[in-house]
Amino acid sequence: MIDDVIKSETGTYFPTREQYEELIGELKKSGYEYCSDLCAVDYLEHFDRALPEGAQAERFEVVVNLVSVKNRSRARVRVQVPEADPSVPTLFHHYPGTEAMEREAYDLMGIVFTGHPDMTRILMPEEWEGHPLRKDYSAERVPVQFKHSQSIR
Repeated sequence: MIDDVIKSETGTYFPTREQYEELIGELKKSGYEYCSDLCAVDYLEHFDRALPEGAQAERFEVVVNLVSVKNRSRARVRVQVPEADPSVPTLFHHYPGTEAMEREAYDLMGIVFTGHPDMTRILMPEEWEGHPLRKDYSAERVPVQFKHSQSIR
């Protein structure tokens, strides 16, 4: 299965959403025992970014960094996520430590991780509308409050 996934010259994997979870499972079996990071990126106006041949650019991307301490190596996985259906399978069952990272990506970017045990907000209040790290999220939505400080003499 790993051989079927697009891989860049730098060794980054570019699976489709359908290949994503299976690829992660195979990487874990091959020695990548630790997920050091999982985050989401919004490429709202950058559909022309450099991707390897065969990888289809989408608005969102989920980036996963895996570590093999035993083999002293790292693997990066970048999966393209369409704006019309911003969802990918959860990695919680492979790496339980991704629980909070996936919730953060959901809360701030709106990426849904299907099968996640607690897909709720982690940083913003539950009643918050929208996802503040999306590039089309209006900065004017949150009123800025200034407090005048006492000058120290």
